[in-house]
Amino acid sequence: MDTRLGRHAIVVGAGIAGLAAAAALSDHFEHVAVLERDELPPDLGPRTGAPQSTQLHGLLGGGQRALSTLFPGFDRDLAEAGAVAVRVGLEDRLEIPGYDPFPRRDLGMLGFTMTRPLLERTLARRLRRLPNVTVHERCRVLEILADDDGTVGGVRCRGIHGVEGVLPADLIVDASARGALTLSLLKAGGWPEVEQTDVGIDIHYATTTFAAPRRARDWKAAMTFPDGTSDTKTGYVFEVEGDRLMVLVSERHAPAPSADHTGFLELLRQLRTSTLYDALKTAEPLDKVHRFAFPESSWRHYERLKDFPRGLVPIGDAICRFNPVYGQGMAMAALEACVLKDLLRARAGESDPLAGLGQAYFARVQPSIAAAWSMSATPDFVHPLTRGTPPADLEKSLQFSAALYRIAARDPEIHRLAVSVRHLAESPARLRDPELVRRVEAEMAEA
Repeated sequence: MDTRLGRHAIVVGAGIAGLAAAAALSDHFEHVAVLERDELPPDLGPRTGAPQSTQLHGLLGGGQRALSTLFPGFDRDLAEAGAVAVRVGLEDRLEIPGYDPFPRRDLGMLGFTMTRPLLERTLARRLRRLPNVTVHERCRVLEILADDDGTVGGVRCRGIHGVEGVLPADLIVDASARGALTLSLLKAGGWPEVEQTDVGIDIHYATTTFAAPRRARDWKAAMTFPDGTSDTKTGYVFEVEGDRLMVLVSERHAPAPSADHTGFLELLRQLRTSTLYDALKTAEPLDKVHRFAFPESSWRHYERLKDFPRGLVPIGDAICRFNPVYGQGMAMAALEACVLKDLLRARAGESDPLAGLGQAYFARVQPSIAAAWSMSATPDFVHPLTRGTPPADLEKSLQFSAALYRIAARDPEIHRLAVSVRHLAESPARLRDPELVRRVEAEMAEA
């Protein structure tokens, strides 16, 4: 059966979301063009237009599995590129109040730690093998074009020599970081204003890289979490390609962190435990300290619109920007690309396969976004300076989560389930199994 749904598709942005989306489109359009405003670095350097690419990034298990669905054999690609394989639960050290560390077990999940540039370059290399996909660098999209009836027909863009032109498309995926192109189109076309939920977290974070010390370590990744109120610093260290340790420290509602290594080591020393500081206090710095600020998480509720422009789909941060310390953004973008791939495949052969695609897509991705949002936004409200409207059942949700992790510390199977849900590899609905809820409620009653 012919699975093609049109001649031309355009993806705006060559970040993780854009590369994943292009793979999802490749089976269904004769030509797929990825338009990227940056010049993609030939080595493993960061992209100019993605200032956060210098920061430590984590690829959750659900995102890794989604990328392997879009690019079969992608796990092998990561390993060959130098990403570090980590047995989740055993080779990572998790420190949370009451558990320093949390019991370590092999949970049957293999993850990878790496820099974001390595992940993007590995994805881009796979994408360029597809004969009908072309990545156009230094091509800035200025406007998404639509007819009076709301049907999207192409983009107006400025190319490498500053020449403006129009590229036609049957389908456009907006994978730009802010999603401003989609919002501009809706406003110009007289569409209702998109409702948005914001949670003000005011996080500053800093990342730098060290040569991996030669002394023995029993972990490849370590994470130290604060108590959430008086103590708000979180620390991460991941082993990455090139025998290096990449380290991030974040803090809420505090001044920007120091940009020098002495100040960075002081941040490590101030973490709730000494694990990261002890591992790195004599290590050789390999890079400067990169700082970044993230004022608020935001979720645009496109699913609440009764209608949406035909031939347009936003993805990734264009829909929802999560608190980055939970590592959900890249995984959710990959999962959304898989949803798009499934919808396009199911519509092949229909007389008008793109009709209603946007609404169907939003309906399919909304439960996953809501679940990920809850897992990050709920604990964010532990801090009294967090801005926004907390969930009505905040205290009960926090108590439920604490009790669940007390059970997980004793029960390897519940430990595996809780981590799988946190990694977006299994549905949070699994945590509402009646028998498990009874166990958690009994644990809450004993606290």
